[in-house]
Amino acid sequence: MAADKSAICNLQSKMVIGLIGGIGSGKSLVAAAFSKHGGRVISGDVLGHEALRQPDIKQRIVEHWGSRVLDRQGDMDRPSLAAIVFADAEERRRLEAIVHPYIKRRLAEEVAAARSDPKVAVIVVDAAIMLEAGWSGACDRVVFVDAPREVRLQRLAQQRGWTEKDVKAREEAQLPLGEKRARSDAVIDNSGAAEHVQEQVEQLLLEWKRN
Repeated sequence: MAADKSAICNLQSKMVIGLIGGIGSGKSLVAAAFSKHGGRVISGDVLGHEALRQPDIKQRIVEHWGSRVLDRQGDMDRPSLAAIVFADAEERRRLEAIVHPYIKRRLAEEVAAARSDPKVAVIVVDAAIMLEAGWSGACDRVVFVDAPREVRLQRLAQQRGWTEKDVKAREEAQLPLGEKRARSDAVIDNSGAAEHVQEQVEQLLLEWKRN
C-alpha cells in the first residue's frame, strides 16, 4: 500500500533528523529519500569543506602543518591533510579543534534557516561524526543507515578509490558501529535497491507523525 505523502509532509513541527552510519553506508541516498518529502538536507561534509576554505581556519592549519597541505593553487589539499590526521589521533584532534566549532555554528545557522522556511517539512542533518562531535543534541531523531561491510567497501572503492586500509583508518577515528546503532532511534537498511530505502523513509515519517 502506498504511503500517504500528504500526511508525511504535514508533520506538526519541523523535526530535525540526524543521519549516521558506517563509512560508505549510503547516507546521501537516504537523505535524498527524505528530501522527496519536503526535507531540507544539511551536509556535514559540505560544511567541513566550507570550513577549510575560511581564511582564518586555513591560516591556522598551514601554521601547524605547513604548505604540504596546500595544492598548487594554494587551496587546501584535503587528501594530503587526511593522510596526516588519519595516521595520528593527536593530529586529528588538533584539526577537529580548529574546524569543529565552525561546523557546529554553521549547522545551527542552517537548521534555523530551514525552520523559518515554509517550504521545508523536515530537516535532515547528514553528518558521519555527529555522535563523536556532540552534534546530535540538535536532532529530534537519529537514524542509523546500515549496509554490510563488503557492500560499503565496494562502494568506496568504486566512488572514491579507497582501499580497505583507507577505510579502516577512518573507521578507527569514529565510534564502533554497534554503539552508533544502539544510540539511534531507527535503522534504515541500505543494502539493496533505492526503492526499498524510499519505502523505509516513508514508513518512518508516517510512524513519527502518528506518535
